[in-house]
Formats: sequence, C-alpha cells, structure tokens
Amino acid sequence: MGVPITQIPFVGSPEPTLGVEWELALVDRDTRDLTNAAPDLFELIAARGVDRAGQIHKELLSNTVELVTGICHTTGEAMDDLGATLDVVRGLTDEIGVDLYGAGTHPFAEWSAQQLTEGPRYAELISRTQWWGRQMLIWGVHVHVGISHRDKVLPILSSLLKYYPHLLALSASSPMWGGHETGYASNRAMMFQQLPTAGLPFQFEKWAEFEAFAADQMTTGIIDHLNEIRWDIRPSPHLGTIEVRVCDGVSNRQELAGLVALIHCLIVDLDRRLTAGETLPQMAPWLVQENKWRAARYGIDAIIIEDSDCAERLVTEDLAELLVRLEPVAASLGCSAELASVADIVARGVSYNRQHEVFARTGSLRDVVSSVVAELD
Repeated sequence: MGVPITQIPFVGSPEPTLGVEWELALVDRDTRDLTNAAPDLFELIAARGVDRAGQIHKELLSNTVELVTGICHTTGEAMDDLGATLDVVRGLTDEIGVDLYGAGTHPFAEWSAQQLTEGPRYAELISRTQWWGRQMLIWGVHVHVGISHRDKVLPILSSLLKYYPHLLALSASSPMWGGHETGYASNRAMMFQQLPTAGLPFQFEKWAEFEAFAADQMTTGIIDHLNEIRWDIRPSPHLGTIEVRVCDGVSNRQELAGLVALIHCLIVDLDRRLTAGETLPQMAPWLVQENKWRAARYGIDAIIIEDSDCAERLVTEDLAELLVRLEPVAASLGCSAELASVADIVARGVSYNRQHEVFARTGSLRDVVSSVVAELD
C-alpha cells in the first residue's frame, strides 16, 4: 500500500532547479488545420529508437506533443535541452508532412474532429467532463522550480499569485477560437478553468491544510491522483517543485527563455525573502481572480490591482520595475540576458498582438497559423 493521502511527502530540492514542459500542436502543412498525427509521430519515435524519446510526451489529444526537459540549473541549460529535443521532433514531423504550432489555441479548428490519445486516464477525464473536456483545444507551458522544504511551498505559491497577470499577459497567445475573434488575449485561460480542479489555487497557509484538501478530494472521488489537481500554480510534491502553469503556449525559444527566467527569478526571490524571515505579501483571492480576468481579457493593456490596498497600475509599468528589481537575482541564477529579454516581448508585441496584425492584414486564419508556425525556432 502507498502512503496515505493524508500524509503527502514533499521531496525537497536542495537547489532551485528548473524543469520546463512545452506543449505544441500538430498542424497539417497544407490545410493548416489541426491534425491527429501524434500516433504517427510516436510510431516513428519508437521505430527509430530516438535517444530523447523520454523527453517527448503524449497528451490528452492526438493533435499534441509535449517537449520536456530534464532537471536543469539555468534557463540557458533548459533552452538548450528543449532545443535538442525540438530538432529531433521537427525532423520526424517533416517526414509526415506536419508542422509544429506554438500558441494557446488554434484559430479555427473544430473540437469535434479531434481524437483522444488512447489510455484509461484520458478516457476517464472525457467521460467525466463531457462537452467541456472535449473543448480543451488548448496548449500551454509549465515551469517547475525546485523548493528545499515543504513549509516554504504554500507561502511562496500564494505570494506568487501577485504576479499571475504579468505572466499571463506576456504569454497570451489565444485570441481566436472556432473561427472567431474572442475579444480576449488569452481565451485558453478562460477555457481551462472550466475543468474540475482547474483554475486558481486555494491559498492554504499550512501543508496540513493542503493534505486535508487532497484527502477530501480523494475520499469523494473528485481525484484519484494528486496530479489531477490542475491548478494554474500547484505543488508537485514528488518532484520537490512549485509548478507554474499560467502561461499560454509559446511560439519560439527566445520568448520562452524570457518567461522561464522570469518565473525562476520570481520564485527564488520569494524563497530567499522567506528564508530571511520576511512575511511574504499576499492578495485576497477575489483580487487575484480579477487580475487573472483582466490579463486574459486585455493582455499587456491590462490595468491590474497591484496590492492589498487595491492600488491599480498598467501591467507593463509594474513589469518594468519588477525586471529591474530582479536583476540581482537573475545575475545569481545566470539568466540576466534572458530576464532582460522579457522587455523585448512587450516591445515586439505579444503573440496575440501579432496574430491580430496578421489577420487584419490578410483576413486569413490560415495565414495566422502559418505566421505562428514560422516563428518556431
């Protein structure tokens, strides 16, 4: 028998290591629609005996592939790791006439044409969630950062929610859905929270509260495994990390590197402040919820609530000061250049901006897909 769910061991990480999971959609090279080509891809991977096969994962739908790093120490190391896996996958997708697409949603694909990946876990999810589960044509980026002790996890997690809108606004890449403009920078964020156990995390103060929550979830059959708690930011006890799942899908490694560096610096900064005896600032759940909505709706034009006194500010203004404040942390983590590149995302225009520009210029959703595909490097 396993450890009772009321006792969740946290396998602490002695260093603030990194792990990155990058979800990419598979699109047909001619039609630009989603294609259920993952079985063909994984058949090639098995037939070729690909040496990085363990870092190429299946997902819920067979239109998706996920690239996963090993345990890394710096953003640069994580990007090199992903780059090597990306090169392998692109070589194989070229053979089957498929391109890789990095955004939070596809602009015109029909959910009813998508096929489930075989497996009881996925079948059970769809059996339970029905229409909402089948609607999940969404892709994101997940970043793990190592935490040394379980008692640090929940204070850091709750304080990190202050920066939720910054991360979502910078990564927002899902403005279109089912052939229509949604009016949202990140429609993915709004879609995903419809699933049971998804969305914003509860702000527990003590690990025992998280254990009691998980016990209730298990006892009532809401979840069978801890990884079915699909919060936007969650503890990963078996890995010894906090996992940040806020970001939309990302189209290129340069922007991905900036987002990973920002997440790494934010968590390490909060960890160090907590270790130094500081009580980390938190915001009320209703303010966090409002900030999530504002970032999803308006992206980098969002005016966010920045503290518990309800002071408001343009997210890009707050971000500019945040990047300066985190410079010493970035230097200690070897990611100064990557953190500085976050400002370039704003200057260039976030993915949702770029997609809007292509559609305004061409009137073609296929061209929007092609523009996202062309950015992959």
